[in-house]
Amino acid sequence: MENQLFDVLIIGSGAAGLSLALRLPRSLSIGVVAKGSLTEGNTYYAQGGISAVLDKTDSMDSHIADTLNAGAGLCDEATVKLVVEKGPESIQWLLEEGVSFTLNKPGEPGYHLTREGGHSHRRVIHAADATGKEVESTLQEQAQAQGNIKLFEYHNAVDLITAKNLSDTEKRCFGAYILDKKSGLVGTFRARFTVLATGGASKVYLYTSNPDVSTGDGIAMAWRAGCRVVNMEFIQFHPTCLFHPHAKSFLITEAIRGEGGKLLLPNGKRFMHKFDERAELAPRDIVARAIDHEMKRLGADCMFLDISHKPKRFILEHFPTIYSKCLEFGIDIAKQPIPVVPAAHYICGGVLTDHHARTDIPNLFAIGETAYSGLHGANRMASNSLLECLVFSQQAAEEIVRQSDQTPEPPEIAPWDESRVADSDEQVVVSHNWSELRHFMWDYVGIVRSNKRLQRAKRRVNLLRQEIKEYYGHFRVNNDLLELRNLVEVADLIIRSAQERKESRGLHYTIDFPDRDERFQKRPTVLLPDNFDAKFALED
Repeated sequence: MENQLFDVLIIGSGAAGLSLALRLPRSLSIGVVAKGSLTEGNTYYAQGGISAVLDKTDSMDSHIADTLNAGAGLCDEATVKLVVEKGPESIQWLLEEGVSFTLNKPGEPGYHLTREGGHSHRRVIHAADATGKEVESTLQEQAQAQGNIKLFEYHNAVDLITAKNLSDTEKRCFGAYILDKKSGLVGTFRARFTVLATGGASKVYLYTSNPDVSTGDGIAMAWRAGCRVVNMEFIQFHPTCLFHPHAKSFLITEAIRGEGGKLLLPNGKRFMHKFDERAELAPRDIVARAIDHEMKRLGADCMFLDISHKPKRFILEHFPTIYSKCLEFGIDIAKQPIPVVPAAHYICGGVLTDHHARTDIPNLFAIGETAYSGLHGANRMASNSLLECLVFSQQAAEEIVRQSDQTPEPPEIAPWDESRVADSDEQVVVSHNWSELRHFMWDYVGIVRSNKRLQRAKRRVNLLRQEIKEYYGHFRVNNDLLELRNLVEVADLIIRSAQERKESRGLHYTIDFPDRDERFQKRPTVLLPDNFDAKFALED
């Protein structure tokens, strides 16, 4: 059984977690916990790129305006300004770390910038169509070479350790209990500072672009510990995932539409112009709803995305990963359109944080998709997510350094107690509940919602939560049980938030309130846990 002590414990090994580990001083001891391999997360699979103002024809004001417009009146303007203005220096930091971005053609100086939905300029820097892989691999290599960083692969966080776990009455986070997935034992990881960088929660849906590890662990743990969560109703469904029975969760980057890709009906006709004047370059929520509408109207299994009118050389230069993957399934994208469907992709809500990435619990931070920073509002603009990871890893690093001298080591903590539980003899309960949860979330809390659908989902999630709680109390924890416990918590938060919002805005669309209500302008949906303690909470 592992018992560890660190200055900083980072739960999550994507762009946010590894960037923070590398930005902290080498004098601090750092533990990084990865649920699978270090690369297994949303960052690794991110294709498009990172948005930043890098061209002289672009401007900070334009990037800010585009982000606010995409956020549909719910972005925090100060956060947007902070992130956009720190964009160029964040890209420079990645370059210094060794990330290789795609250059312009020979004879044209600088890096190739593409344009994606919602952007008014070309401002997305990328590494072909595998930006996340390049960023994640580079940061992983740097972290492995740095002596003060200890990496724990195949470890899953069980719960945060806070004052409620101790006789100490001070409200702060002291680390986390961590499951070693290989040994099945739970260790105690103490830390002066704990950072949640666990990514998103889109595995709560039946169809998703996310890898299997995206089960909302950080959001659920923070909620159970007493943190507020915000805007959980805003789930971004990526319009274009590859539709093929054997193509699990393979995303077709928005950059294809940015480079002239056309969305087509099964009969080969375009349709996006009927839904938005920006056609294929409309924000993701509009494109996803349009595809969903046409599929339901026609009873079609999918729509089609066509880039075959571009030269094959252009396609191979810009989209080598997608070309290769589609070819594995018998689809030559240089000659034929790609069958696509929407899938749950990104959650715009999360754990409430301030501009220093602090949460409602002292010494607990949250960064990346786990956090609600105020950047995205009711809809995330393409390629702002990796930028958010980079900027807030720097903000968190600066705050941790500022607090470091005044923060003592955590006290001794009792080990994980398994004396009153047994090994499960009915693992089918976990697999059945997992399947039921993801099916009803897709059917009732998906791209288009209604009061009745949400009520049905709430009744089912209440039953599942109680059943899973009883199961958790009687059997030893394993990875599947921990993920299911977190997913059902996140599902409940999404449903409750959706029921709170009596309008359609951004990614939340309900047929009972189909129009935007200006009374909700700049009013995020904030949920308070039962154990919320206002004495230690962030200032509003």
